[in-house]
Amino acid sequence: MTQDPNAEFDQSVLELIERSPTGVVPHTPSHQDSLRRLRAAHQVYPSADHENGFVTARSLAGRQTFQAANLDVLRSSADDDLEPNAAVFDRYVKSLPPAQQARAESFRAMVAGRPAHHRAKHGLPAVHDPVHSLFLLPGGGPHPGLPGDYLYGFVAQHGGPAPVSAAWSIHLHDRQDGEVLWEGSDIGEALDKLEELLACAPFDMAELEALGFRFT
Repeated sequence: MTQDPNAEFDQSVLELIERSPTGVVPHTPSHQDSLRRLRAAHQVYPSADHENGFVTARSLAGRQTFQAANLDVLRSSADDDLEPNAAVFDRYVKSLPPAQQARAESFRAMVAGRPAHHRAKHGLPAVHDPVHSLFLLPGGGPHPGLPGDYLYGFVAQHGGPAPVSAAWSIHLHDRQDGEVLWEGSDIGEALDKLEELLACAPFDMAELEALGFRFT
């Protein structure tokens, strides 16, 4: 088998990124060619914390993932009294180094959104909003993710009078307009897919076609 003539140099670039405090790669033709190869192989992602920097996939391995602690209760119950998105986001922020926490907080409104309301009218039982439960995991996309190199997404239940193509979906975002979508027919299928997604992290969003996701 012919050895890849670029393997040794590409390995040195991975090590350079990991040693660098900013993950910036020199602008020499050879380094930039290596960076293109590494990005195509999904071994490096744009850094969320340093402009023009990169982070390696292997450096993100073992990072925590975050989702509603009691999300699995939906497999056996209609009860949607889930851990709030704000609490999931709190745990993510607290996991970051202190220097990144304030910047992460600036994304709270975009990511954690508004809390669900359980409305009761005229003495009737409360009406539960459809599930829209936050999760965060390490990885990269077309654009940088959240501080700490995290992507964020939602397990979403579709409700309302209008017909929909799927009862449940999973959306995954970087911090700009990169988004991939999976659609399924029931909560068990959606939770199984989320477990698969969390187990695969870290990854580049472009790799998720194999798991049934598509860019929107």
